[in-house]
Amino acid sequence: MIKRSLFSDIKAHLKNPEITLIIGPRQAGKTTLMRQLMDDLNKDAEKTLFLSLDNDLDRPYFDSQDALIGKIELAFGNQKGYVFIDEIQRKVDAGLFLKGIYDRGLPYKFIVTGSGSVELKERVHESLVGRKRLFELSTLSFGEFVNYKTEYRYESKLADFFLVESGLTQKYFQEYLDFGGYPRVVLAETEEEKRKTIQDIYESYLEKDIALLLNIQKTVSLTNLVRLLASQAGGLVNVSEISSTLGISVETVNNYLWYLEKTYIVERVTPFFKNIRKEITKSPIYYFVDLGMKNYAQRQFGSSFQHLADGHLFENFVYLLLKGSLIPPTSLHFWRTQDKAEVDFVIDFGNEIVPVEVKATKLTEPKITRSFRSFTDSYQPKEAYVIHLGKEFQFKINNLTVSFLPYFSLLTNHISTYDGD
Repeated sequence: MIKRSLFSDIKAHLKNPEITLIIGPRQAGKTTLMRQLMDDLNKDAEKTLFLSLDNDLDRPYFDSQDALIGKIELAFGNQKGYVFIDEIQRKVDAGLFLKGIYDRGLPYKFIVTGSGSVELKERVHESLVGRKRLFELSTLSFGEFVNYKTEYRYESKLADFFLVESGLTQKYFQEYLDFGGYPRVVLAETEEEKRKTIQDIYESYLEKDIALLLNIQKTVSLTNLVRLLASQAGGLVNVSEISSTLGISVETVNNYLWYLEKTYIVERVTPFFKNIRKEITKSPIYYFVDLGMKNYAQRQFGSSFQHLADGHLFENFVYLLLKGSLIPPTSLHFWRTQDKAEVDFVIDFGNEIVPVEVKATKLTEPKITRSFRSFTDSYQPKEAYVIHLGKEFQFKINNLTVSFLPYFSLLTNHISTYDGD
């Protein structure tokens, strides 16, 4: 059993009458998480009911609101109970459907999951304003992965584990970079099983989910776009250039990118500017939500660690670590200038900014690039970070403290909780 860090937050929310809405990539573990929540409630003798729109026998209950309420009343009567609904995105107008039931004020708590469909992410939000709390469950983070691999023996002292068990840390790091965090891939025991599993996930997504959403018969252009994004993750995305390379219109490229983002395959990062208009209009960069998906698209699945020197893979990895610890409204950007000076990440706290550079190598002495120095001279941050494969050390330049951190320290020493002191 893989523990998810989101479990405790969702469990706490079960006391709230709002609908608990869990969304995320397909096969990220949402159904398993629901089953774990149900088991936990059943141990406390609570009444539970599980329904799935993937199950032919359950679908008739979603023909109307009265049909679903009739099923629930049969199970619970007028007593309190917990209703788990899986794959709600398969219900047309799911948001309005749930809103109508919630507004009846019945004594039932709804826990609902859905994969990253546009219908779910765009319209359910609007229909359920003030009636739901949203939880996003992605594939396994590196921390969740390491805890599972170590059988949760070091769950409360991961920082000590990373420092003491350098050999195991390197082993898990390489495996995670190679195969990513899809639960089924992590649980597969052999490399062959992992390859077949990621292939199934990848092809199901491209050939079924996206093809259906976009109403396209051939997915060659879309597949080529995904491969192109995978090969340059962290690089500027010029839509006009992609349009020319793939032989499809700019409008089609933008449409594909929008769907890839809304269905949890990639995430868009915008450039850092003090002028918000420039941030919106300039070219973004894209990172993959899961490294296994990126590697499979790039045809490096299972051997990606050998290609770590190009920096893109490690940069994507660090992006996921940083993003996983962001506390809204903190935002994550990158920095580029016309003369090609660049900083990989800029964490914007509103009143403070923190630049972060990523180096896929072991640094043994304090070195910063000319671009990094250009940024710090321009914006005068109080702190800056370089994430690398080596040990922790720091130095000061005037009023600036530059900390060189091993990648795993981001799991236990969150830059994104920086308070400006």
